[in-house]
Amino acid sequence: MREIHDEIERRGPIPFARFMELALYHPERGYYCRARDPFGMAGDYYTNAQLQPVFGRLIAAQMRAWREELGVEDFSVVELGAGRGETAQVVREALPGVPYLEVERQRGELPGRVRGVVFSNEFFDALPVHVARWDGGRWRERYVGLQGERFCWVEGELSGREVEEYLERYAPEPEAGQVAEAGIEALRWMERIAGCLERGYVLAIDYGYTSDERRRFPAGSLMGYCRHSAVEDVLAEPGERDITAHVAFTPLVERAEELGLRALPIESQARFLLAVGERDQFASALAASGEQEAHRRRMTLKTLLYGMGETFRVVVLRRTEDTK
Repeated sequence: MREIHDEIERRGPIPFARFMELALYHPERGYYCRARDPFGMAGDYYTNAQLQPVFGRLIAAQMRAWREELGVEDFSVVELGAGRGETAQVVREALPGVPYLEVERQRGELPGRVRGVVFSNEFFDALPVHVARWDGGRWRERYVGLQGERFCWVEGELSGREVEEYLERYAPEPEAGQVAEAGIEALRWMERIAGCLERGYVLAIDYGYTSDERRRFPAGSLMGYCRHSAVEDVLAEPGERDITAHVAFTPLVERAEELGLRALPIESQARFLLAVGERDQFASALAASGEQEAHRRRMTLKTLLYGMGETFRVVVLRRTEDTK
């Protein structure tokens, strides 16, 4: 991407968070901002949102239960990173009359007041992260520089106190060569969510790890995706492929609790959806006209529970008392 190349030539090496920002969200050339559709068979990957209407109906069933529990008349739903809007469409059909606002990272804003649910599916994994490596008893940040016309890694001092504090708190006792991501923007989004949620729930579905599990990723968790294949070189062809980082759930949950939200135990997507569907034995999620469509929906449910069920985790946060 020429814009990244030119910025590095002007400024020198840039933090990976800035590289990821431009590669994914540049208004003209960013991966998520271009005209091509990254989802589905012709794209680069599948998400839960493509497994419709079963996924949306199960999400709507949980939202309906929360609406009844909260008992608020102005119940609404805000979805972060709605993409093509598949889940939004199904939930709207299942919950007629409930206001549903779609907010993308690069456009739209959270409302000033929410009484209901803030929902996200694979939103936090696509937020830019800083990257650092433990070397000689200290963290060294990994910047992106130029080697000829190619992008390359360049190590230097940490880019700010915020990155340093994140690593000190959430990546303690690193081993030599350990690579870690600092999800500063994810924490900022959690602050925005907590700031607008007066009463209700946060439902976040994503893949990631807790602090106890971070040693699963000694080389970090960054990965690129192109044509349904994982690509380790995240610096190649920016704007042409997705870049993700596994979500560090512990920092998100701890920041949420510091802001007055209460976290339920993190669980697998399979366990969460099983609990939702068991209320009516999945009857509403699987309802279909015709045996062929009924079979397709049963296979969809199987994929959600078993194909993706243990890969994705579900974070539920709640605020059950009104805040002013």
